[in-house]
Amino acid sequence: ASMKSVHSISILGCGWLGLPLAERLIEYGFTVKGSVTKEEKLILLKEKKILPFQLELTDVAVNGTKKEEFFNSDLLIINIPPGRRTDVITYHTAQIRQLITELKGSSIRYVLFISSSAVYPDLNKEVFETEKVEPFKESGKALLQAEQLIRAQPEFKSTIIRFGGLIGPKRHPGKFLAGKKNVANGDAPVNVIHLDDCIELICGVIQQQAWGEIFNASADVHPSRKVFYTRAAEQLALEAPSFATAEVTYKILNSEKIKKRLGYFFKYPDPLSTLNHLIET
Repeated sequence: ASMKSVHSISILGCGWLGLPLAERLIEYGFTVKGSVTKEEKLILLKEKKILPFQLELTDVAVNGTKKEEFFNSDLLIINIPPGRRTDVITYHTAQIRQLITELKGSSIRYVLFISSSAVYPDLNKEVFETEKVEPFKESGKALLQAEQLIRAQPEFKSTIIRFGGLIGPKRHPGKFLAGKKNVANGDAPVNVIHLDDCIELICGVIQQQAWGEIFNASADVHPSRKVFYTRAAEQLALEAPSFATAEVTYKILNSEKIKKRLGYFFKYPDPLSTLNHLIET
C-alpha cells in the first residue's frame, strides 16, 4: 500500500505516539527509521523492526553518530513537542532551525510536523485552520513559529497536523486532574483525540499525499471538562477534580477539513464513550 514517492520514513521522536506509528507504517510496507534520545530505548526499536538511531536535537546542533543515515529517507515525521522550559520559544525555534539545516542537504522531500491545538488561543468559538492566531501559551507560540519555519522551506513539501489532547494506553485522562481543586474552565468543551485515530490520520496523509496543508485533528464530540474529567477519574476510582465557578474561556477544534480530505471517520468520535475502551496498563 506504499505510495510511489515515499518508500522510507524517518520518525524524529519515537515515543508514546512515534513508536506505535512506526509499527503501523511498517505494516503498510514502509521502511522506517526511528530516533530516541536515550540509548536504552534503542533495543525496543530493534524489537519492533524499526531501524534504531540515537539522536538529540538541541538549540545548537543535531547530535548523533549516524545522523546522515537517519536523514537519508523520503519523508521525515517531526514528533518532538516543545519542552517545559522558561525559554521554550527561543529554544524550540532554534531546535527547528538546526533540523532544517540538516534537511537542506538530505534526501528528505516531505515533512510531516506534529503540532497541537496549543497554537490556538481561547477564542470562545469553533476554530478552523484558517484562523489568524496569536497563541497565549508559550508552548503554542513555540509551535506556531516552528510551523512557519517548516512551511517556508522550498526544499520539501510539508503538512502540519494540530492534534487535540492525546489519550490512549498509558494516557488515561482520569489521572490528569484527579483530586485537583478549583480547576479552571469546567464548562469548557474538551478537544481530545485517541492514539489510534492519530496514527490512522498520519498514515492517511502519507498515503493520500495530502501535502501543503494544515489540519486540525480532534474527536467529533466535545464534552465539558467537568463531565469528561469527573467521569474519567471515577473510572479509575480516583478522587474527582472540583471546578471553579469562574468565567469560562474555550475553543472547539473543528476537524472537518482532514475528515473530508482523507475520507476519514473517527474510530473514537466521542471522548465519553472512548473512556470505556481505555484500559490503564
